[in-house]
Amino acid sequence: MTELSASMKTHAIDMDGRSPGVALRSLIIGLTAFLTVVDLFAMQAILPSLTRHYDVTPAAMGVAVNASTVGMAAASLVVGFLSPLIDRRLGILVSLVLLAIPTTLLASAPDLVTFTFLRVLQGLCMASAFALTLTHLGEQCSTMDAGGAFAAYITGNVASNLIGRLMSAALVDTFGLASNFYCFALLNLAGAVLVYFTIRQVKPMQAMPTTQSPFAATVAHWRDPSLRAAYAIGFCILFAFVGTFTFVNFVLVRAPLSLGRMDLGLVYFVFAPSVVTTLFAGRAVARFGTRPVLWGALALAAVGLPLMLSSHLAPVLTGMVLVGVGTFFAQASATGFVGQAAHDNRGVASGTYLACYFFGGLVGSAVLGQLFDRLGWIACVAGVGVSLALAAVLTTHLKLPSNRGETPMMPAKTAD
Repeated sequence: MTELSASMKTHAIDMDGRSPGVALRSLIIGLTAFLTVVDLFAMQAILPSLTRHYDVTPAAMGVAVNASTVGMAAASLVVGFLSPLIDRRLGILVSLVLLAIPTTLLASAPDLVTFTFLRVLQGLCMASAFALTLTHLGEQCSTMDAGGAFAAYITGNVASNLIGRLMSAALVDTFGLASNFYCFALLNLAGAVLVYFTIRQVKPMQAMPTTQSPFAATVAHWRDPSLRAAYAIGFCILFAFVGTFTFVNFVLVRAPLSLGRMDLGLVYFVFAPSVVTTLFAGRAVARFGTRPVLWGALALAAVGLPLMLSSHLAPVLTGMVLVGVGTFFAQASATGFVGQAAHDNRGVASGTYLACYFFGGLVGSAVLGQLFDRLGWIACVAGVGVSLALAAVLTTHLKLPSNRGETPMMPAKTAD
């Protein structure tokens, strides 16, 4: 670890060109992302087990598991406002250390209310670390390096969806529910150790005075039709993602598919293609433009929906692959657009986008959970389709100001 720290310092980022040690840096960035958000969706793989443990409906358990998105939405807004005052390295470190506390306590949560509250606390810590890391990358990476750095971070996020679910299913199947939470708490602390040794002490980049207060900037951003549309698209993306990958678990364990716990975990190899494809989001947007790429990604996800209604496993898995690839690609593109479209206070704009994104996950869990409980899987999938269609309509409003050139500040470089 000491050598790794020395290597990172040796390969200090040159703000005017491409930094050396790109492969090592990308690995560290991706691993940091993985350890930051590995808790977020891992529990979706054990939803049936949690539902039996707490003796509740799938909809109630789905809301409880996805309650972390409430904390993430709130923390994204707060960090966006206070970002100029927060030391990046210290903030990320404290967030990851504190994250281990509610993660550990989940192992002994006596009821669903306590479980839900602890998931909200997890979300607060995860989003704080997530948002501060993104801000740190935007400030410290050169123009040439930024696209790769953000792509590496989002790829680590995608990988956490795959590996976190696999780990969760394996741990619960072998050692029981409590072991799952203890293991993930250790991963949170490992993330704090990694950050301690690899992120240098740097001051928040607020030397350049902004023309607006954070509140005034937020109001201005909401008045911008393009940013407003981007926020709504983020809402729709996680609405669709959570609705799909929360309730498909119950379909997979029921007849006629009837998968076991470990088989259910292995199903999440469907995220493996997304780990690769998300890396190309920035290049795709640079070549074809934000709107065409978003439309293509949303259409790809929509094609996967009817496949998941099949009574055979192969089409269902294919549908899950397409929804995963499409939604992650769309998320990378929309995130990049926000970074380009905000005139001022980009941290505030990014925080607002993340808040809308995570809030969409909670609403998706609640609304689609009710559809699933009352009307079944077909109605749930139809609700996901409506969300994707709405996001496609909103994409028509994404336009960059004519005076803003195209720069690779985010994994998705916008060009319309």
